[in-house]
Amino acid sequence: MKNTLQEIKESLLTGVSYMLPFVISGGILIAIGFLIGGYNIPNDVAQGGNFASTIFWLGKAAFGLMVPILGAFVAYSIADKPGIAVGMVGAWMATDPWGLGQASGFLGGLLAGIIAGYLTNLLKKIPVPASLRSLLPTLIIPVLGVGIIGLLMYYVIGWPIAALTGALTDFLNNMGTGNMLILGIVQGCMLAFDMGGPCNKVAYAFALAAMDTGNFMPMAANFIGSMTPPLGLAIAILVSKNKFNDADRAAVPGLIAGALAMITEFAIPFAAANPLQVIPSLMAGSAVGCALSYMFGLTMQAPHGGLFVIFALNNIILFLVALLIGGLVTAGVLLLLKKPVDQNIED
Repeated sequence: MKNTLQEIKESLLTGVSYMLPFVISGGILIAIGFLIGGYNIPNDVAQGGNFASTIFWLGKAAFGLMVPILGAFVAYSIADKPGIAVGMVGAWMATDPWGLGQASGFLGGLLAGIIAGYLTNLLKKIPVPASLRSLLPTLIIPVLGVGIIGLLMYYVIGWPIAALTGALTDFLNNMGTGNMLILGIVQGCMLAFDMGGPCNKVAYAFALAAMDTGNFMPMAANFIGSMTPPLGLAIAILVSKNKFNDADRAAVPGLIAGALAMITEFAIPFAAANPLQVIPSLMAGSAVGCALSYMFGLTMQAPHGGLFVIFALNNIILFLVALLIGGLVTAGVLLLLKKPVDQNIED
């Protein structure tokens, strides 16, 4: 059991290392698009309609490959090259490519990659005549593996997560803004839990729905809860470098860019590599930040864009205060949970 857990952990690290360039390039290009074209660039301009739009959608394209790449190389780490196609298609299914409400985000991609890796290893053991062995990695495993993982993601994994997403949406809508402190805590935890997955999207959809009714407070909280995870990680790395490796430290500029541009996904590589330490830390900071946002009465009339759309805020100073406090909470909790790098290796 211990060997299996270690293998899974190593596969997560491998998947993250291959995914990271897509996160960084996509996130920075999206931020540049917002900076040049304004926060409503995806709605105001047709795709590729001008330079800012082209930059923005190039970033979105890179981001769209993030989860499939993660799943592909998690599976590769477990099953070698035959696992790549199986893991990539399984993780692609986690992005809800057919628009059926089955998105499970990076957590679904991780799960798909792990399942694909071990499924591929099982398929390697299929007894075939010696004359057909060459077909095993190039034909038999890809066809059976992609078919099985695709069906699993569609029929077994996708619909339960969709049902959970619907239940979470109803929960937030019923809660309203009557108890703003509790709403902020719940909203912040959801935003930071899966960073682009179903919980995050439900919280964002709730904020958008509130905007349609003229209530801009949930969107302000949404901004803070989404910006806090990369900011908190950057603070933690800068404060205690001995608890992070060279690759982590090299990611600080990207994390800061993610915080400025409201791109929570910059925190995904860290969450994927050490979920039990990182995800609770991110949730704690975002929960505090969102709760403070409601307590300060902050409003935001832009749907996205981070500090690039700061002109749409009602109180910039208090917004920055809530964001900084949330980031410090994330950093503090993470540093309490995380051991120095050399101790993590020994364990």
